[in-house]
Parts: sequence; structure tokens; C-alpha cells
Amino acid sequence: MVDAPAPPPGARERWAAAYDADPAAAHERLRELDPGAAAAVHPNDRRRVVRALELTEAGSSLAPGEDRLWSAHTRLPTLIVGLDVPQDELERRIVERTHAMFDAGVQDEVRAALSGPISQTARKTLGLDEVATLPREEAIEAIVVRTRRYAAYQRKWMRRIPGLVMVESADDVLALARARE
Repeated sequence: MVDAPAPPPGARERWAAAYDADPAAAHERLRELDPGAAAAVHPNDRRRVVRALELTEAGSSLAPGEDRLWSAHTRLPTLIVGLDVPQDELERRIVERTHAMFDAGVQDEVRAALSGPISQTARKTLGLDEVATLPREEAIEAIVVRTRRYAAYQRKWMRRIPGLVMVESADDVLALARARE
């Protein structure tokens, strides 16, 4: 789905109410209307079920017709490379980057962001709640733990890419790219 048509007025509210009344029935309705989207969306994912139903009503789909980016049939022969940073180096970078964010004033930035309206997407930013609610050292520790978990998730996600070539490197990405020029 690239350019989805505009949903009918009130569609999101109507589908959200239907989901809130009976999540299983809402997901079943999605399965009837758009089996591909229903297969891609977990029944407990309220936001995506509602969005998929909204798109279906507008004549579109949440599920792409073909996942051309990661399929074995990409448009052109493509070499997809992932950098595999050793665990100890990754840990060092996470800790260093977290401290650098605090040294650069992330606490003031978070206060400013939270002083006005903030989108639900921005509200989910890794570390936002920690910076806003915890003392500096506790926030740093919590962010390091969450970032470490997120990095592990990303590594698992990358392994699913067909034909991915992993290159072990502790080098800086820019230095590595320049060395290949």
C-alpha cells in the first residue's frame, strides 16, 4: 500500500468502537473483508486491526500485494549486507551513546517535547518515559537495558531477510564505507 485512498468520514471511530465491543469479531470481519491483512495483523493489535478495517472500507489493504523489498524476487539482483557488531563493542556503544545524549541535554529536550501536544507515535520513543520520570543515573541505566533489548530484537529481525550476508565488523560504519570506495 503506497497511496491509500482517504477513509470515509467517521470510519476510524466506527471500527474502533466495533473492536472495543468485540475484538475477536472485529478481527473475524477483517478476515472476511481482507484475508491478507487479517493474516498479517494479530487479533490483539487494536491499532492495526482498526486501520486495516478502515483501509478495507476505503478500497485499499494494509497487506501489500507483494513484499518486493525482502522477497527472493527483488526487481534487480541485490546484495543485502548487515553489519554484525561484536556484543562487547555493541554494549560499549550503547552505554557511550546514552551518556552522550544526557550530556547533550536530552532531559531539556524531553521536557520541551512533553510540555506541548505529542503524537502517540512520538510518545513511544525509546527512553522518553525514563528521561521524564527517573533521576539521571536510573534513567541512563534503564535506557541502556531497553536499548540492549531492542538491539537483540533487531538482530533477530535481520536474520529473517532472505540472502542476507552478515559481515562482522567493529569498525565505525562510515569508516567501513569509506574503506570500500
